[in-house]
Amino acid sequence: MHTVSYAMNPSVDGFVEGPDGDFQWGVPDDEVFAAHLDELRGTHVHLLGRKLYETMLYWQDHEDDPALSDAEREWAVLWNALPKVVFSTTLSEVRGNARLATRSLAEEVDQLRNEPGDGTVAIGGATLAAEVASLGLIDEYRLMIHPVLVGGGRPYFPRDEREVPLELVETRVFGSGVLHLTYRVRR
Repeated sequence: MHTVSYAMNPSVDGFVEGPDGDFQWGVPDDEVFAAHLDELRGTHVHLLGRKLYETMLYWQDHEDDPALSDAEREWAVLWNALPKVVFSTTLSEVRGNARLATRSLAEEVDQLRNEPGDGTVAIGGATLAAEVASLGLIDEYRLMIHPVLVGGGRPYFPRDEREVPLELVETRVFGSGVLHLTYRVRR
């Protein structure tokens, strides 16, 4: 059974986007990018909302860009090969190795969780993750906390006013001050 994980880059005050929608403060340095690559290598399928899907199209459109570093090129190759399920009420089609979700969120997660193979079912996007969390379907929270306070915006954690007990399973501090934390949900 695959683990369902939610990974993003929040600020110290818990936001994945600032009040103006900006997230440039979360652009990783080489060391943090390498950790993201490792995480991507361990992913079975990625679930995305429309906004993140559209943001990540950059990698599909730039895989052969000579301006990319070797690590960025590897990211693009891995990302483009990775199966993706996009949850959207406005998109009528998606590109590359993506498909639009055809079932409810709970049904899609359940099917993907039980597929054969290795790797995590990764969830990207705070809005989609909040919906998955409200259904109690997230097994792990993976945070790359960036050393910045943005003062508001889109929160990493859903605000659904329920307690979720967590167990810390991994901690790593990067030279840039980014803190990587992995928490497993206690069931």
